[in-house]
This record gives sequence, C-alpha cells and structure tokens, in this order.
Amino acid sequence: MKIWVDGDACPVAIKDILYRAAERKQVLVTIVANQYMQTPPSKFISFLQVSSGFDVADNEIVKRVDPGDLVITSDIPLASEVIDNGALALSPRGELFTEANVKSRLNIRDFMETMRSSGIHTGGPAPLSQGDKQMFANHLDKWLQKAK
Repeated sequence: MKIWVDGDACPVAIKDILYRAAERKQVLVTIVANQYMQTPPSKFISFLQVSSGFDVADNEIVKRVDPGDLVITSDIPLASEVIDNGALALSPRGELFTEANVKSRLNIRDFMETMRSSGIHTGGPAPLSQGDKQMFANHLDKWLQKAK
C-alpha cells in the first residue's frame, strides 16, 4: 500500500509528518506536483513532476492509485474519485473522507464555489493549527496500523 500526496497544496508541516512516517514504517510516499519539490533522500519517498495544467496532478494520482492506498489531498473532487477507486483520502487538516461523507462534502464545495462565482466573499481557510496536525497524524497512524 502506498501514500499519494497532492503536493501542490500540501503544507510543509504535513509533508514532514509523512516523510518521518515513510521512514519509520517503510511505506512508499509519492509527492505528485506540477512544480519541482525537493524531498529527503530515501528509498521510501519519491517525487513525480507532472506538466502544468488544470487537474493534471489529480488525474495522475487517480490513474496510479490502487485500492487501499491513501491519498493526501484537500481537493474534494480528487478525494471523491480516489474513494470511487477503492482508495482512502485524508485532508492535511485531518479530515478523513469516506464513501459516507465525500458526496455531501462535494455538494457543499460546489455550493460555496457557486457563491464565490456570484461575487459573495466566503473567506479562506484558517491557518493549519496544531490540532489539525495532530488529527492528521492520528488518522495517518491508524491507516499505517491497518496497512501493515
């Protein structure tokens, strides 16, 4: 089982947690992004650079993900696609996307996008908190326990 990371929007603190987990648990972590990102030298950590363009990294993850893999993303449409393919999705804020909640999260996302496109200012996300990082690490540890 592998971990795929939507690297363009993933906070550095979350990547650091993933890098440490890759070494500790000897699980493969692949960062997928359209901009070069330096990763620590490790046989468990790799970087896949894709061409620029709308959803190119997302499409590459969907193409490569296997059932049971874990995808780290805050992109709800990507989360929905990988869940449809039998993988799991976890946001950098520690929200675990499941078959039970991803469709409703997708509907909320689409509604908020409609509001923004009509000129309503909806604000942005709060900064990543220590609680977010802890929740992410807890879900990651649970997945790692099941994966081994």
